[in-house]
Amino acid sequence: MTDVYINKITKYLPGEAISNQEMESYLGLIDDKPSKAKPIILRNNGIKTRYYALDKNGKATHNNATLTKQAIALLFDENFGAEDIALLSTGTATPDQLLPAHASMVHGLLQTKQSIAVNTASGICCSGMNALNYGYLALKAGVYPNAVCTGSERVSAWLRADKFQQEAEKLKSLEANPIIAFQREFLRWMLSDGAAALLLENKPRAGQLSLKIEFIDFYSYAHELEPCMYAGGHKQADGSLTSWMDIETSQWLEESVFSINQDTKLLGENILIKGAESLVQSFQRHQLQVAAIDYILVHISSNFFKDKLNEAFEKVGIHFQKEKWFYNLPEVGNVGSASIFIALEDLFNNTALQKGQKILLCVPESGRFTYAVSLLTVC
Repeated sequence: MTDVYINKITKYLPGEAISNQEMESYLGLIDDKPSKAKPIILRNNGIKTRYYALDKNGKATHNNATLTKQAIALLFDENFGAEDIALLSTGTATPDQLLPAHASMVHGLLQTKQSIAVNTASGICCSGMNALNYGYLALKAGVYPNAVCTGSERVSAWLRADKFQQEAEKLKSLEANPIIAFQREFLRWMLSDGAAALLLENKPRAGQLSLKIEFIDFYSYAHELEPCMYAGGHKQADGSLTSWMDIETSQWLEESVFSINQDTKLLGENILIKGAESLVQSFQRHQLQVAAIDYILVHISSNFFKDKLNEAFEKVGIHFQKEKWFYNLPEVGNVGSASIFIALEDLFNNTALQKGQKILLCVPESGRFTYAVSLLTVC
């Protein structure tokens, strides 16, 4: 089996950093009123700036495929260009359309001179890691000499006020308080746009640092837990989801069927416990020692979970010293499937890494509680 190396990492964040005070000038006001939940959610999540593929009139500046293409283009140099891509593997929770697949749309924008292999990983935050895993396994098996793997999100268009206005109007007509359900507004003040790309090759590049992929593990707890984060359906009392295809079209806007929902109670009860449980399994499977880990990067959606996650790890006997944690959520926001790669890009390109250091990646996905754990070695 061939060793696999991450030889270059890039990111693309659209526009300028947007402060908390500016958010509603981009996303708009629901019912022409500032959100009452916004300051509470922002205080807890600790995000200070984020990026939107929108201008101040709410018009799109990029779609998801374009964001992804821009991140990939930054990989190109004198050693590697579009004509050299053997495999393109993309992950996203927010593709521009249901069909065709995201990777095909990105390939079309790249305008390569040749046919290439493409793969699209769906899901939520773990879709980027699934895209990376596909590339990793393909190179490890010797099927391809290289792979470009991406995570990307363009979620701001889903968060604009116009997507919720008809629901607010319906609530007013029922003489109810036109406040959008907290489970939908919760995510409106957390999510961000952007893309990241990784170049995988079957040998490290001479004269520069690379990251050897030691393993990528996945754990799903869907057999135990009901959906927590979802879009395009209604959650029923028994925890099942009714698809948008089985909901009357008149209800799609009235009940914001396509908005992103988060069952915050279910999230709080399980996201940390299952995260610690999955990490223990990887530590046991690969006989890892905390002392051997130099950096830990965890994709968390909110600063609220940072200390609590460390406490959850400690309860299962895994304690990471504070200086080992690398974290950039406050500066870039929650970019879903791209978040872990954007953090890794920051660490890789802006930190004086040393050969032999170990980097642990942990990615939770609250969709129906899926987790990814990966170990990288600097070489």
